[in-house]
Amino acid sequence: MNILVADLEGVFLPEIWVSVAEKTGIEGLKLTTRDISDYDVLMTKRLSIVRENNLKIQDINKVIATLEPLEGALEILTWIRAESQIIILSDTFEEFAKPMMAKLNYPTLFCHNLTIDGQGNITGYNIRVKNQKTMAVNALRGLNYHVVAFGDSYNDIGMIQAAHQGFFFNPPDSLTTEYPQVPVTRNYKGLKSMITLALNLR
Repeated sequence: MNILVADLEGVFLPEIWVSVAEKTGIEGLKLTTRDISDYDVLMTKRLSIVRENNLKIQDINKVIATLEPLEGALEILTWIRAESQIIILSDTFEEFAKPMMAKLNYPTLFCHNLTIDGQGNITGYNIRVKNQKTMAVNALRGLNYHVVAFGDSYNDIGMIQAAHQGFFFNPPDSLTTEYPQVPVTRNYKGLKSMITLALNLR
């Protein structure tokens, strides 16, 4: 049996932190897992910037409420779910992703959560389990699934390498240079073709 696992932001949704940066003018929040491979370093930097600018969860949620899935994302995800099971493996947080899941017809999502005080200050982040993407793929393989993985960032490399088949979706050039052995597709048409081939669909 086949199962797909995929990243969320940059694949089906716009990058939430980048969107917040563009709305608030806080340039430092534009950095993502496409730029910094160490997630703890990235999140520590983000929370420091959030505190310095007195940015609260309410401010971030206002930006998230304006976002829509990437053009064609709902259609390709609907097609995938008709052909195979899929689990979204993301290093985002429930508080960010939950409002967006309705716009994608509620796919299964594994992610993390935030610690927020009574005033809406984000005081910390809670990783559900370290290397959750890779661990999820290994667990699915242990359940005798044939796993196909795709994503666009440094934090997707582990799950792509752990899967039976894996590829990048519209990654930065730095990733394709560092991992030339990983196949690449740049758009949803190519993604559909890659999945069709991986799952032996007709």
